[in-house]
Amino acid sequence: MRIAYENENVTLWHGDCREWTGKADAVLTDPPYPDYHTEAFKYRDGILDPIAALQCHQFIFWTAKETFPLDYTAVHIWDKKTGCGSQYERIYERNGQRNYRVFRHYLINSTVAASYTGDEYTGHPSQKPKRLLQELCDMVKGDTVLDPFAGSGTTLIAALETGRKAIGIEIDERWVDVAVNRLERWHAQGRLDFGTAN
Repeated sequence: MRIAYENENVTLWHGDCREWTGKADAVLTDPPYPDYHTEAFKYRDGILDPIAALQCHQFIFWTAKETFPLDYTAVHIWDKKTGCGSQYERIYERNGQRNYRVFRHYLINSTVAASYTGDEYTGHPSQKPKRLLQELCDMVKGDTVLDPFAGSGTTLIAALETGRKAIGIEIDERWVDVAVNRLERWHAQGRLDFGTAN
């Protein structure tokens, strides 16, 4: 593993999250699913093992088509506000509250969707809405949020924008580069310029 980006508030690692040995107060992540882009996202059995070992507050996105393999305290729903395809995803909360919630945020799957919601479309096929991640960050217990499957870095940006520190790990160099670019722009401007997508 190597550090791809770092300052006093955020660290982004390029590598396999199974090799990371640090600590965090909370986990907010969208790991590869066993039924969606499995080769491109490098899905493997036991992919959640590094998360299972962490005894902190966690929010983990997971497909509605496969059984979630870890224990949990609540299941939340992300309603994508679309009328076709997969209309929702589950968000499993671990080591947290027992209240179930529904989060309604448009799917960010194009520059049009991103401009409509004030987000940024990165081209990542599994990108989550920044406002949804900000809501989840506001619910986490603790100051440092870990995303061991950081993708294009939206969770890291959401954590920073809610006043938290962030640690990201991403195995795919393409998405590491996108996340580094977003973090550099965010820190240079104090926020992201959502009119400029990667």
